[in-house]
Amino acid sequence: MKISVHEFSNDPNRALKSFKLDKNPVQKLSLNTPIDQKKIRIVCISDTHTNVSTSMIPRADILIHAGDFLRIGSISEFNHFLDFLASLTHVQYKIIIAGNHDRFFDQKYYKKDFMKYVDQISKHCIYLQDRAIELFGLKIYGSPWQPVHCGNAFQLERGEQLLEKWNQIPDDTDILITHGPPLGFGDKIGVRHVGCVELLNTVVERVKPKLHVFGHIHEDHGIWTNGETCFINASICNREYRAVYDPILFDFDIPENKTKRDFIKQNLMENCLKDLKI
Repeated sequence: MKISVHEFSNDPNRALKSFKLDKNPVQKLSLNTPIDQKKIRIVCISDTHTNVSTSMIPRADILIHAGDFLRIGSISEFNHFLDFLASLTHVQYKIIIAGNHDRFFDQKYYKKDFMKYVDQISKHCIYLQDRAIELFGLKIYGSPWQPVHCGNAFQLERGEQLLEKWNQIPDDTDILITHGPPLGFGDKIGVRHVGCVELLNTVVERVKPKLHVFGHIHEDHGIWTNGETCFINASICNREYRAVYDPILFDFDIPENKTKRDFIKQNLMENCLKDLKI
């Protein structure tokens, strides 16, 4: 299905009235909920802005960080985040995307040097920037873009520019990670909705992922569903950049004929073959 630019792309509040969203809140799992060996435990965080510690992250199969792990973008902040990632030995896989505060990873700002930072962070996690991976049979796609705001990193104009990025999201994506929210879910600043119209259209009309994780709008942390996709604003910090929200946990069922060990063995074998260039 081809998604076109919405006629009210630049007026999110007006555009929202044209969508018939049947959204409902979803009850969060407690941080103390034990991991079920027949389920994939995913921990979602975003907008930590250096205010996150190892003790805040429960044991999980996958950690998703939806961007803004830095605040002012200093080298010391970046090194602190690398240490944090290295400390998460109780998490099997760590998936990270960048946000508007993470300028090191935006080629517009660092040109040739940006790959140096990508290489450094990739030693500690799976860094996604407009690309997909598969873990535990789940197809996961990550993208850092959001509508222009304060001239920071990974920002594009509403409409055609952002839609061009969303058109790269594969139809069969199970988990979508973006830094900015879609229109209508976790995107309110006061009474205004500021989410991306084209992202909502892409998610609800074409991709229909099981899970969409994002952040960016600190004050609208939460979890919702439209009956098909579970939307998670996983921001940890509030508007004053204080870490006041807990991570959000989400469990996926494993196919009946599979175990977690089967998937881990499969990933190890695939990595070995890549190393051997087979």
